[in-house]
Amino acid sequence: MLDLLPDLFDHYGSELTLIPANWQSYGAKRIFYGEVVTVKCFEDNSKVKSTLATAGKGKVLVVDGGGVCRRALLGDMIAESAANNEWEGIIIFGAVRDVGTLLTIGIGVQALSANPIKTEKKDVGLVNINIEIAGVSVKPAMMIYADENGIAVTEKPLDLAVLS
Repeated sequence: MLDLLPDLFDHYGSELTLIPANWQSYGAKRIFYGEVVTVKCFEDNSKVKSTLATAGKGKVLVVDGGGVCRRALLGDMIAESAANNEWEGIIIFGAVRDVGTLLTIGIGVQALSANPIKTEKKDVGLVNINIEIAGVSVKPAMMIYADENGIAVTEKPLDLAVLS
């Protein structure tokens, strides 16, 4: 499968909410989906790192960095940790770095842009709270679906068997 969202919107348009932003794909997995886990932080990726160091099978981390791209909230070492812990993907409403290496890691990564500057580590941020990205409410335990066409959320899992 090369595209997911167009088919999902054809079958489940009324159940999906598109998160309208200029997303860029940076990970090796171009299509990913899973249960939402959230982090809200500002120019400090401590909570991103600690969350992705836990088991993540079937989950996608959605990071609300406020859309600020002055520092990267994700780099290659944290992405590698996430892949090793079986996370499906990471969505950063902000910037990432190490983009050449991210393309080699078996995880989905989408973000607004790239920036080579790392964050400071102050252990500041909130985990598993309701966040808002580009005017769309994203809550823990929602489902999120991503491909190179965009990113969309639903309240409950969709039956992907209808796409076969």
